[in-house]
Amino acid sequence: MSGPLDGGRGDDGHDGHDEVRGVPRIPGPRSAADDLNPAAHRGPAPGSVPIPPPPAKADEPAASAEVYRETPSHSVLKSLLGAWALSACSTEETAAVEAHLGDCAPCAEEALRLRDAVALLHTDRDLDLDPLLRFRVLENCLGRRPARIPVPTWANPYDAESARLDALLRDIGDAEWHAPVRLKWFEGERQVSRRTTVAGVMGHLMSVDGLVASALGLDDPLGPDAPSAPTERTEAFWRTADLPPTRTIREPWRDQSHTLIRTVSFAGRGVAELSVSYGDFALPLRDSMLDRAFECWMHAGDIANAVDYPYEPPSGSHLHRMIDLAARLLPAALADRRRAGLAGPARHLVQAGAPGRSLHLEVEGSGGGNWYIALDSPAAVGSADRSVAQVALDGVEFCRLVAGHVSPEEAAAGQDGDREAIRDVLFAAASLSRL
Repeated sequence: MSGPLDGGRGDDGHDGHDEVRGVPRIPGPRSAADDLNPAAHRGPAPGSVPIPPPPAKADEPAASAEVYRETPSHSVLKSLLGAWALSACSTEETAAVEAHLGDCAPCAEEALRLRDAVALLHTDRDLDLDPLLRFRVLENCLGRRPARIPVPTWANPYDAESARLDALLRDIGDAEWHAPVRLKWFEGERQVSRRTTVAGVMGHLMSVDGLVASALGLDDPLGPDAPSAPTERTEAFWRTADLPPTRTIREPWRDQSHTLIRTVSFAGRGVAELSVSYGDFALPLRDSMLDRAFECWMHAGDIANAVDYPYEPPSGSHLHRMIDLAARLLPAALADRRRAGLAGPARHLVQAGAPGRSLHLEVEGSGGGNWYIALDSPAAVGSADRSVAQVALDGVEFCRLVAGHVSPEEAAAGQDGDREAIRDVLFAAASLSRL
């Protein structure tokens, strides 16, 4: 007898596909296993990139088949170039973009431009310029650029130092021109000072530079009846100014310094020995221009300290010339102090040009060298054979002593020999300073 599930007819005459409560009693044909995942038996689509299966875990068998995905379109890949340049793409996107760059020249060029732009976006880099950059560029230009009318060698230090000072003034703000500055120098045995402003310092420099202008036949900025001593000239300028000097002083000072350089450049060789009077003494023009370069540097340092700005010493060759000028002036300064009773008496009577007692001045660092200072007469010749003392100083420190910025007791780094001679020479160096 047939059962109800054998597909035959039952006793009631119905076949086995009758429904019971709406559910087929015999299920339909079962789908094949491949039909459940059609992509499993299809080959890769044209233009697709194979994506390797993820690595298997230690306790799982490795996948045996690769999964294929369709390659993104050109427009999609182009839109990813920015993210790719910033390294913000996923692993799959990076692989697709880099594969595309090998086939598409426009996208490859754009990718290179974007990578170069990204290289500039370093937020940890200080974007402020080096404060000394201007001075280094200026020094390099002055050293390399040939002038149509060359500046005399002896005027080069003033040309360089006035240009460096002008660059400093160009960088300071309006309010900083009124910053207080204390000028220091030595008188007798003590240091004295005078309070002014940045603009007041520039008025002082312009006033004393007027002595050189007068010697060259140029207009004196203080007029034809101005005094000839540097201190009196400065006091006269400060006293007669209608208002406290402001940044407007920069332009006439700069014009005057340019005129001085231009005039000595066209004047010829003979002008170097022209005498420039400072009232109580006189200097040949070549030394006077070196003296003005020294003053530019020292007062630029005063201004830089007042406005909290870095400022470097002059070049080694220019610094050496300034030190040499001071060393040549020391015997006369020592004789002046001896006449005023501020230095010990001469030990030997010497004839002009004859050797006498000397002090060995050893200046170290950039611009340094060795000088032998005659102790007994300005007309004597310093000699290593007659040296009775030695003093060693740093070059910049020696210049600060000559400018009256440090005391003689603080200046010398090393001393040996006759203590009286050492003291007399150090105080003579400080006496070279003035307002």
